[in-house]
Amino acid sequence: MSASPPLPNLYLIRHGETAWTLTGQHTGRSDLPLTQKGEQESRQLGFLLRGVTFSRVFTSPRIRARRTCELLGSDAVAEIEPDLAEWDYGDYEGWRTVDILKHRPRWNLFLDGCPNGESPMQVSERADRLIARLRSLAGNIALFSHGHFGRVLAVRWIGVAVEHGRRFLFGTASLSVLGFEHEKADEPVLSLWNADAHHLSDSHLRLGDIRPMKQRAIERWENEGGEIAGPPDVSTESTARQRPPDPSN
Repeated sequence: MSASPPLPNLYLIRHGETAWTLTGQHTGRSDLPLTQKGEQESRQLGFLLRGVTFSRVFTSPRIRARRTCELLGSDAVAEIEPDLAEWDYGDYEGWRTVDILKHRPRWNLFLDGCPNGESPMQVSERADRLIARLRSLAGNIALFSHGHFGRVLAVRWIGVAVEHGRRFLFGTASLSVLGFEHEKADEPVLSLWNADAHHLSDSHLRLGDIRPMKQRAIERWENEGGEIAGPPDVSTESTARQRPPDPSN
């Protein structure tokens, strides 16, 4: 029996801070640069990723994502991937969620989309199209993208509806890893979610060998004894670190 083809590990990286992430404005098509802090936090994340070899690197065409890619030292081999672009907010470009809710009190991006922008179904289909291409690759793949689209990509990777993306925070200059449990193509998992440089440094993770959290917990139990905690609830409380809600991208 021939061996199964190797599977990819997707290193999903959100760009660093911009002026509009600070003000909470939805940033889709607008091409804003990183702030000084955004550049610094991107460099810090890049320092921790130095030991990871990427077989392919893809970035959103937006300046904030391309600059983050550059600061992580991957720009020389990066390929522009239009499907990694942020959700098109249409008429809500530059708006804050609090201001949208004054006009549409029950509005939720992941349920309603944006007028003259993308609907949840359109963004979901874009993510599915990208995932289908990425699954044909092998090795560590770097993806530089945005807050809301990154959340959609994550939930579609594990096969749940786009509306569940609202329960996954994805902060600036953070790393998530989309992989497979037991190296099985039919068991996609989130191996790591929403970890920034501070969290990664404190937890001493070996980024060149990201494994599903369940697998790491089992190995730790076998080596050290004790009980394995039950799986965390998939919610904003179970992300790798806690941040206040960040509607901007």
